[in-house]
Amino acid sequence: MEVAILFSALNAFILIALLYFYARIAVKSRAAHSFGMMFFALLLLSNSVLTVYSYSAMSPYIGSEALPYLSTISVLEFFGLAALLKITI
Repeated sequence: MEVAILFSALNAFILIALLYFYARIAVKSRAAHSFGMMFFALLLLSNSVLTVYSYSAMSPYIGSEALPYLSTISVLEFFGLAALLKITI
């Protein structure tokens, strides 16, 4: 469970960085695409924050059989967001 929580928190930090870069682009260019990407990042950030909270609060109730799947989801999302951050910068 700690791995899933850690990677969900890392995802939140990457999404905050993406929001910052998209906001800078949106202010400079006023492009609709940048505002759309900000909205997308904000929704994913909400998801990551809620995931960290729910995994922390509900960890006693989640069976050990689900842990590899929850961790894998968070790790895969991390690599996807890291790639998105890399091509955005």
